Amino acid sequence: MKKSIKRRLLTNFVLIIISMVVILELLFINTVKGNYYKNLEQNMLNQIKISSDLYLKYFSDSSLYENVLNNVDTYWKQTTAQVQIIDLNGRVIMDSIGSSPKNIRDYSDVALALKGETGTLIGKSDNYSEEVMSVSYPLNSSHEQVGVIRFVTSLKEINNDIRNITFIFISIGGLAILLGIAVIFILTKTITGPLNEVTKVAAIMASGNFKVKSKKFYEDEIGKLSDTLNYLSEEILTKEELKNDFISSVSHELRTPLTSIKGWAITLKEFNNDKDMLIDGLDIIEKESDRLTGMVEELLDFSKFVSGKITLHNRKVNIENLIEHIKKQYIPRANRENIKFTVEYNDIPNIVCDDNRLKQVFINLLDNAFKFTPNGGEVKFLANIENNNIIFKVLDTGCGISPEDLPKVKEKFFKGKNSNSKNGIGLSICDEIISMMNGSFIIESKLSEGTTVIVSIPITEER
Repeated sequence: MKKSIKRRLLTNFVLIIISMVVILELLFINTVKGNYYKNLEQNMLNQIKISSDLYLKYFSDSSLYENVLNNVDTYWKQTTAQVQIIDLNGRVIMDSIGSSPKNIRDYSDVALALKGETGTLIGKSDNYSEEVMSVSYPLNSSHEQVGVIRFVTSLKEINNDIRNITFIFISIGGLAILLGIAVIFILTKTITGPLNEVTKVAAIMASGNFKVKSKKFYEDEIGKLSDTLNYLSEEILTKEELKNDFISSVSHELRTPLTSIKGWAITLKEFNNDKDMLIDGLDIIEKESDRLTGMVEELLDFSKFVSGKITLHNRKVNIENLIEHIKKQYIPRANRENIKFTVEYNDIPNIVCDDNRLKQVFINLLDNAFKFTPNGGEVKFLANIENNNIIFKVLDTGCGISPEDLPKVKEKFFKGKNSNSKNGIGLSICDEIISMMNGSFIIESKLSEGTTVIVSIPITEER
């Protein structure tokens, strides 16, 4: 499906905006989440250090088990979190909510605290339906560690706050995306609008109306294109005027001697007895005829200069090698366009011809065959000998040529009704080249069925 520039620009810019907004949203949300968790961890760490210092200062003269039995309330008065006291074997000897595994030494935060370090863990807990954060800290008596104190708190409220902030960020991001799309739509319109104007004017010019002007919107590349298009139309109009002036001038110049010749012919016919007048009249007719001949020669020279003259450089050519070269040239295109391309030949002799011009003919014919054959179609290039002639055939299963267009396809600048048809002289040049090789050029076609082009080149040692 063909996409317009406006659609492509909108799609690409919207994808860029959405990607940027999503990346920024993720960055902001993760930053907020990290800050919330970091603050909670710091608060819990401050509280747990107070409890640890309290134990060291007031209860270190008794064993851990005695302190838990006699001063159990002291540890959770400092915090609203769940409090656990753990011995050096990782067993829980006191829990403020009374429901914990007996041994939790495998928890990463507890394992660090048993080594004398501070440990933090975020994850699921058997006592909570949501995520929790736990902080473990060593309990010391005198100069040795006697256990671990652990605070565990739910992240439910913090996660709710983070979700609310996330919703706000997403809402802001959505509004930013909508605003960005609106701005991009306006900016895209400022690009595609002038482009559509230029395209419209170009289409009008293509129909032959070169008096139309392209409106210039901005001083940018499209504005420059508009200026170029207007300059082109002016140049074409100028050249058209020059051509018309040239034709008018030539017609006038041709009419002048013709009028003079005709006038003197009538005069001499009526007054043929006046010898002096007869001599003068014939003299004028001769001079005017010479002048007319000179002008015609100039026109012929001008025509040759404009159209060019095709010449052949003949030599002995290996036709099979030429066919193989063309085959290798078109196989990639056939594969690319999903067209079955078949080349068949058998014992083709060498002939004297211009191999470059002959290759030009085949390339032009095959190019047309591929151009008008849809994907999944077939193109054949065949060569065989018939009656001392090499018969080349290019067959395709394309759209074909309508009966009214078929007789005209060899004419210069003829454009068919098919959308792929182009003004050109390709087939007319092929016809001229084949004629110079004393060959024949036949085109057979049926609409919606395909086309067959037959080129016949006589086998000869000289040309």
